[in-house]
Amino acid sequence: MKLLFVSNLFPDTREPQRGLDNATLLSHLTGRWEIRAIALRPVLPWHRRGWQCRDVDRPIAPAYVAVPYVPKIGSAWNHRLMAGALREPLRKLRAQFAFDAVLASWLYPDACAVAALGEVQGFPFVAIAQGSDVHQYLTIPARRKIMRAALPRAAAIITRSAELSRLLAEAGFARDQLHPIYNGIDFTRFAPADPPTARRALGLPEAGKIVLFVGNFYAIKNPLLLLEAHAHLAGDPAFADCHLVMLGGGPLEAEAHALANRLGLDRRVIFAGRQDATSVAQHMQAADVLAVPSRNEGVPNVILEAFASGLPVVATKVGGIPEVLSEDFLGRLVEPGNDETLAAGLRAVLASTPDRSRIRNHGRQFSWERTAAAYDTLLRRAVR
Repeated sequence: MKLLFVSNLFPDTREPQRGLDNATLLSHLTGRWEIRAIALRPVLPWHRRGWQCRDVDRPIAPAYVAVPYVPKIGSAWNHRLMAGALREPLRKLRAQFAFDAVLASWLYPDACAVAALGEVQGFPFVAIAQGSDVHQYLTIPARRKIMRAALPRAAAIITRSAELSRLLAEAGFARDQLHPIYNGIDFTRFAPADPPTARRALGLPEAGKIVLFVGNFYAIKNPLLLLEAHAHLAGDPAFADCHLVMLGGGPLEAEAHALANRLGLDRRVIFAGRQDATSVAQHMQAADVLAVPSRNEGVPNVILEAFASGLPVVATKVGGIPEVLSEDFLGRLVEPGNDETLAAGLRAVLASTPDRSRIRNHGRQFSWERTAAAYDTLLRRAVR
């Protein structure tokens, strides 16, 4: 059977981490479906075009389609602009590749645009709710109204946490349409290893504890709160040689550097920039705890990858995180937005001896094989 994937969340050579979980999912579905992809790129007229796919994605031949959008005030029109830009590429691809179903990731505007075209062109589709498209967009009246009108046409809505399903049900979506399916983990790449060896390979300090942050420097990820919590650790003689290693980048990166300097942490914080999956896995092998200080989340892949690496996690009690960080041996849940509470959680985990084998065994339930099988079941049901 033939499947078309449509979303702005799909990687290219400029942004290899963009929608990486979607690309990984498709790679695990290729044994069950013949797959093609349309990667949408919302752009303003002066933005650079000419996207190239990664070599690993060539088997699904992604087509990159530029989509006009109106920032900030365009909530009432952006799904229509996307549908207009997508209509002809979709028609041409369907003539060449007679897909049986469409999988659309990101509820607004992507899945809403697909819903409009599916009604006209007559194809079934399944939508994926990623996280912020629920947490943030349900609070925007125009987007909420459009999603409520368009998405009942979906054969199913897959959510990446049970909490996302709960929020959509509270917003009026039919409960039998909502299906929580967690992402999977690459257990070959993410696995425990000797921490001193990993630290030497990465050039990290071999003495003392290491707190790891992996994520975008966005307000919702709250990296600045983690810096403030780390300042509390730095003032504790028991953790005088503790370092914070931050992987990632984004709009708050410059502010994070400035805050680290103001807090006197310039020698205690390592800003390592964006890293590929192999390097992230190495950093998890080198670290003592992963910190996730987010204001809101679905179920972040980075937490599941930490489990596969045998790494305990201290995370804020938001979104779908409590669904997977459900036992004390996995780390600690802390209330969001409080640097002292976050510091206390980190202190407790760093002072303990983690059972890395037990943590990894907990993570084994999150396999890409199980995830792909669940998607396959819903997609085939949509075709029937």
